[in-house]
Amino acid sequence: MTLLPPDALADRLKSGLLSFPVTHFDADLRVDEARYREHLAWQSSFDVAGLFAAGGTGEGFSLTSAEIDRVLRIAVDEAGGRVPVLAPATGSTAQAVAQAQAAQEAGASGLLLFPPYLTEASQAGLVEHIGAVCRATDLGVIVYSRANAVLTDSTVAEVADRNPTLIGLKDGVGDIEQMTRTYAKVGDRLIYVGGLPTAETFALPLLQLGVSTYSSALYNFLPEFALRFYAAVRAQDRVKVYSMLNDFVIPYIDIRDRTKGYAVSIVKAGLTAVGRDGGRVRPPLTDLTEAELAELTALVNKVS
Repeated sequence: MTLLPPDALADRLKSGLLSFPVTHFDADLRVDEARYREHLAWQSSFDVAGLFAAGGTGEGFSLTSAEIDRVLRIAVDEAGGRVPVLAPATGSTAQAVAQAQAAQEAGASGLLLFPPYLTEASQAGLVEHIGAVCRATDLGVIVYSRANAVLTDSTVAEVADRNPTLIGLKDGVGDIEQMTRTYAKVGDRLIYVGGLPTAETFALPLLQLGVSTYSSALYNFLPEFALRFYAAVRAQDRVKVYSMLNDFVIPYIDIRDRTKGYAVSIVKAGLTAVGRDGGRVRPPLTDLTEAELAELTALVNKVS
């Protein structure tokens, strides 16, 4: 895929469903390139608007910088000709800048800027952090508002005004008032991406706040179900949305919520449940128990 300028990338991403492919590991928890490539080929064969390599569901937090670069390059090589591949920028400002520059060199279509690692920051500090990464490359940047980097509406407006390559806000908080204030102040200058765990749960109400798309973990192992759900959300088909929530999403969340970190683990388990061997997660995450995997498999079989 030809590198998209930031505005064209924004138009592409907001037009459809987004997803974070899991990163496959072998028995020794090293990156398993063959299985990862197979997964990317499958994921990019459907009508998805963008794939985020080495992100949250991709266990980017457990990868070294060298592994992030490798995983990104594999994703660009395998799927980049069909769908935009976005890279993570993580950690300190210096580390995020370095990853952003490496991502552009690797052929990524854009960046998702994660919160800084293990530190609190003022809104003014976050403004500078975001600006430093935006200035480091020509790539379109989506900033992830969550954890220790929750952005106020005024901050979003300021960074959008200062940084032409900032194209989006991913919301990992779900504060309706704050999202309303942000959209009222910034409007369509940015795209808005739903980023709460199991985003399908919040997709319909957030659509009213300008959040036109979201990142679907379910797409990893139930792509057709995830795309049907997204279409129902965009059509505001409340009956279909709530039917699918009851049939699968809410029971799935019930399993996910049993243990911290299962938001990632359950996705790899979902791949195993559909016969695609998601493999293990890296510590400090833990895998589902055999009983939970069996429960998830029975649930998946009802909708696949």
